[in-house]
Amino acid sequence: MKKPALVVMAAGMGSRYGGLKQIDPIDREGHIIMDFSIYDAVKAGFGKVIFIIKKENEADFKAAIGDRISEQIETEYVFQDLHNLPEGYEVPDGRVKPWGTGHAVLSCLDVIDGPFAVVNADDYYGQNAFRMAYDFLTSHQDDEKYHYMMVGYMLENTLTENGHVARGVCETDENGYLTGIHERTRIEKRADGPAYTEDDGATWTALPQESIVSMNMWGFTESILQELKARFSVFLDENLEKNPLKCEYFLPFVVDELLSEGKADVRVLKSLDRWYGVTYKEDKEVVVKAIQGLKDKGLYPQKLWEE
Repeated sequence: MKKPALVVMAAGMGSRYGGLKQIDPIDREGHIIMDFSIYDAVKAGFGKVIFIIKKENEADFKAAIGDRISEQIETEYVFQDLHNLPEGYEVPDGRVKPWGTGHAVLSCLDVIDGPFAVVNADDYYGQNAFRMAYDFLTSHQDDEKYHYMMVGYMLENTLTENGHVARGVCETDENGYLTGIHERTRIEKRADGPAYTEDDGATWTALPQESIVSMNMWGFTESILQELKARFSVFLDENLEKNPLKCEYFLPFVVDELLSEGKADVRVLKSLDRWYGVTYKEDKEVVVKAIQGLKDKGLYPQKLWEE
């Protein structure tokens, strides 16, 4: 079986954080969060990394990470382009927002021909997540169903002290397979525990701390790419008129459709690791301390990529 590839979604605009947060160093050695994900992926056995970026960020991105990573693992770039639409569709006037994670992964259609994992550029997932993903992707193939995976995290391990977060809250069956994802776009730590609101804070609904949530770490066979392609025009037909400037084609929505149609199953691999990420500028200090703590425990060398 072909070695899995790692797809890194790095075309996000970083609107809440400000600036190109994906290339902001988080230690004295100049590493960024992506360095640690790719280091973990190389150690786990992944054979290639594919960066999804914006064309206009290419030079900065290569200088910040791409050039040094290409010396460690085969590296490829694809560009998430707002104008990459099915024939007959046009970008609405005034639209600058990317089309979402489903569109990002669809951008890889011409460069993927085997199993692959998908991660966010600005999230730290932990070494165990990449080992679990690699083991699954090298031991499962599609048959009468597509067989996918997702690494899930305990909600309490994914919250920030500095504002709200968006998380996909997962439901699983007794065998650990995903039965549904509920996108909660505003979850906060509150005095009596995590809760979400859907009416701008007028009312709050509690969520158990041990709820399993998606941090957008998925494992797929290449079959997902054709599904993303086939469903994108349907999404545009349903959403362009209603919300032309902000509608997004989310990867979990497509997975959810495949589940409801019985075309796929998704094994949820639970990680007990703490997730780290920089959603807000104030989060950076927490991440810097955490990464140094992991180095102090011997989980990483001070300098990941020795000359």
